[in-house]
Amino acid sequence: MKLVHFSIVLLSTVCFVRNGNGARILAMFPLPAPSHFTMYQGVLMDLANRGHQIDVVSHFPLMYPFHNYRDIVDLNGKMDVMANTMTFETVEHVGNVALEEYGAQKVGNDLCDILGIPEIQELINNPPKDPPYDLVIAEFFFANCFFAFGRHLNVPVVAMTSAPTLHYSNEPLGNPLNPAIVPEYEDGSIIHMNFWQRLRNTLYTFNRIRRIRSLTEVQNDAVKKYFGSDMPGVRELERDVALLLVNSHHSLNGIRPMTPAILEVGGIHIRFENVELPADLRNWLDNSTSGFIYACFGTLLRIESFPKEFLAELYSGFTKIAPIRVLLKSTNPEELPPGLPQNVMTMKWLPQAEVLRHKNIRGFVTHGGLGGIQEATAFVVPFVGIPIFADQPRNVKNCVEKGVAVSLNYKDFTADKFVSAVNDIIHDPKYKNNMMILSKKFMDRPLNPRDAAIYWIEYIITYGGDSLRSPAVRLTWWQLALLDVYGSILVAALVTIYLVKLFISALIRRIVRSKETVPLTKKKN
Repeated sequence: MKLVHFSIVLLSTVCFVRNGNGARILAMFPLPAPSHFTMYQGVLMDLANRGHQIDVVSHFPLMYPFHNYRDIVDLNGKMDVMANTMTFETVEHVGNVALEEYGAQKVGNDLCDILGIPEIQELINNPPKDPPYDLVIAEFFFANCFFAFGRHLNVPVVAMTSAPTLHYSNEPLGNPLNPAIVPEYEDGSIIHMNFWQRLRNTLYTFNRIRRIRSLTEVQNDAVKKYFGSDMPGVRELERDVALLLVNSHHSLNGIRPMTPAILEVGGIHIRFENVELPADLRNWLDNSTSGFIYACFGTLLRIESFPKEFLAELYSGFTKIAPIRVLLKSTNPEELPPGLPQNVMTMKWLPQAEVLRHKNIRGFVTHGGLGGIQEATAFVVPFVGIPIFADQPRNVKNCVEKGVAVSLNYKDFTADKFVSAVNDIIHDPKYKNNMMILSKKFMDRPLNPRDAAIYWIEYIITYGGDSLRSPAVRLTWWQLALLDVYGSILVAALVTIYLVKLFISALIRRIVRSKETVPLTKKKN
């Protein structure tokens, strides 16, 4: 263990020496989603601690000054912040009907209009020169128009995403996309997919890529409008990404091919430093001698907006698991239906990592968001998943297959099913044992994700945007599939066969003609 710590310190020292003067970094994060920015801000603050100057454009300025970290453009108020603002009806519609349309428009094309505000235009027209920027860091999601800053400033681009590798991010980074083993369709499996699952997954994956590219093509106009007519379109700008940090880990998300330009940093948002809990919460947790269940449905969805029938069944389930207590995260507890069981405590905000690491926790009830699942894995907490939309069904299914979770369908949710699921994760030792094994795999890495992210970002600063770039980005899809090679081999084989056929035909004709010209010998008298 001492050797590992020494290696990390030595590696960090080497990185610091390599970039002793520090770099100036422009961080562009216009998406008003705190669940995304939590991951990104942690990386930015780590870079600032390393001596780099970080200029940030976001909706979430720091409340207190932080050395080397400056909020140069505060977007707060420009758009509605995506925090507990979505109702159950909205989320269900987005999940079942128009996920691509919603994502491409609301958190993609609409965000590109931010490029036109005076503060951003000033940054575009008069970027700092003393010192100039060395790197741009931006989110790889739907609003990839912001990658234009890299081309405009002539510096490398590092991208981050709070999701695993997005299906439409593979091609611009030259990363292999194999729907036979990488599930996008919620019925897919990271362990094994049968023929029909692979067929559905293939059709679903390529159709989603086609739709998202089509829906975001309008960003080409925004790029040219705000940066100039000589700026290329977003598809080419995506190929400028030198490094992509993805919020995944093979232990949770499965094995998939990855080039060096894609770095898995799953769990990078998890901070293991002790956080002081509010006194009332700390006392409630410490006094939960029979244990407690933590229930949270994320930062987007308001649990108060769930159908009354669902909440009635949930209340009944909470009552039936007593004396086990329930800690319920609710943005507006006063909007919950009356009759909340006595063993339930609600809070508007909770330090989730501290709750999940508490000694009295027995289980977790979650919608299946990736961040929450990673935290449950880190702190060895089996869970009941009630996925609603997007990647949540797939996230929960991955964990069910690993034997660390039980999945419930919100459409036929009942109190008895809930109680059965909670009893399984609490009383069946296999769930805890499997989670201990999964947690060890998740946490066992040569570098923790924070140090790994900083190392490779500084690597790009030092050696340039092409240092990790795959040569595949310079090839078309048909060249990558070797269709030209296979085609040339096929043509060569056909030509060879044809020539052999001509030769044999000519040879046969010559033999036949030679036989016809041989004179017949006369018979003797």
